[in-house]
Amino acid sequence: MSPFKGIALKLCAVLLFIIMSSLIKATSEHVPPGEAVFFRSFFAIPVILAWLVIRRDLSTGLRVKSPMGHFWRGVVGTTAMALMFAGLGLLPLPEVTALSYTAPLLVVVFAAMFLDEKVGVFRIGAVALGLVGVLIVLAPRLTTLSGPTVQTAEAVGAVLVLLGATCAALAQIYIRKLVQTEQTSAIVFYFSMTSTILSLMTMLIGFALPGTPFAWVMPEGREAVLLILAGLFGGLAQIFITSAYRFADASVIAPFDYASMLFAIVIGYVIFDEVPTGPMLLGAALVILAGITIILRERHLGLQRGKAREAKTPQG
Repeated sequence: MSPFKGIALKLCAVLLFIIMSSLIKATSEHVPPGEAVFFRSFFAIPVILAWLVIRRDLSTGLRVKSPMGHFWRGVVGTTAMALMFAGLGLLPLPEVTALSYTAPLLVVVFAAMFLDEKVGVFRIGAVALGLVGVLIVLAPRLTTLSGPTVQTAEAVGAVLVLLGATCAALAQIYIRKLVQTEQTSAIVFYFSMTSTILSLMTMLIGFALPGTPFAWVMPEGREAVLLILAGLFGGLAQIFITSAYRFADASVIAPFDYASMLFAIVIGYVIFDEVPTGPMLLGAALVILAGITIILRERHLGLQRGKAREAKTPQG
C-alpha cells in the first residue's frame, strides 16, 4: 500500500472529471445531453480497453455473471449522466458539483431501504445535516420558478441535477450488488458500452421527434474536439480512480472526492466567469461535512466500500 500515491491518483481523477464536466458544459448550448452522453461514453471505451490490455486483464476483466445487473446499472447510470449534463447547461459548474454531493447521502438511505443495511442514529444525523445543506443550495433557485425565464431555467437545472444525483445513488446500489460477483473492470467497461448504446437511442428518438431536447445536431469542429476530449478524459479519470484504490484504503482517499469543489470553483471562475454565491458555499460546506462524517463512520464500523467506489463515476 502507498497512501500518498493513492491520494495523488484520486486527486488526478477528480480533476479530470471536473475538466470533463467543463468540456461538456462548454458545448451544452448547442449539443443536447443525449449526444454529449454518447461522446462521453463511446470515446472512453478505447481508453478502458487499452488499460485492460496493459494490465493483461482483457480476457478475465470482461467476463460477467450478472448481465441484467450490468444492464440496469447502465440504465440508471446513463439517466444520471444525461440529467447531470442537462443541468450543466443551466447552472454554474460549482453549483452542479455541490448538488451532485447529494448522491452519497442518498446511498445511505437507499442502502437501508434496498440492501437491508443497518443505519444508526449517527449516520442518519449526518444525512440530515447534508440534506439541510442541499436545501440551502436549492433555496435561491426554487424561489424563482415563477420568475424571469433565465431564473426559471436555472431552477429547472437545479431540479435536473438533484434527480441526476438520485439516479447516481441508485446506480451505486446496483454497483454494491455487482461487486459481490463481478470484476471492477467489467463494471466500468459494460457501463460505457450500455451508456453508448442507450445514448444512440436518443438519436433515433430525435429523428422521430425533431425540435425536442432529444434531437441531435452536427457538432462544429471545436465542439467535436471538446466532446471527444471529454470522453478520453472521462475514461482516463476512471482508470486513475480505479488504480487509486489499489494503493490506499477507501476510507483514506474517499474524502478527496470533495476536492472537486475547489477545482470546480477555480475552473468555473476562470473559464465561465462564474462566481459562487454565499448560500451555495455554505450549503456545499454542510454537504461535504456530512459526506466526510459518513465516510469516517463507515471506516469506524469496518464497512468495505472500496470496490464499489472503484466502479463509480460522478454521474453514477
